[in-house]
Amino acid sequence: MSQDLSNQNQGETLEGLSLRPATKEELVTAVEQAFDYRGDVTIELKSGEHLIGYVFSCVKNDSKAYIEIFPTDETGQIKILLDDIAAIIFSGKDTAFGQSWESWIKKKKEEGKK
Repeated sequence: MSQDLSNQNQGETLEGLSLRPATKEELVTAVEQAFDYRGDVTIELKSGEHLIGYVFSCVKNDSKAYIEIFPTDETGQIKILLDDIAAIIFSGKDTAFGQSWESWIKKKKEEGKK
């Protein structure tokens, strides 16, 4: 995979990161990160097709594990088998980055000093 996510700091965003898992374990980790991500991702399929959307469901305990996304360019939802995924790119804006309770308190304290 292009980056080790085990050291991912809560103060960092995944925005712009591209993951190309080499093993099933890396794929599951990448999918978990995509599911937790608060922005759109680009899913590159092994067929070469690219799907862009928000991952809203992840089923890993099934023999045919899959994710579901709300695509950005159409209505409805798309089911994608994990076995079909070649790469996951965190292509959309990370809408949750910097929005933690701690960040809000720090911002308010700084505003109070002005």
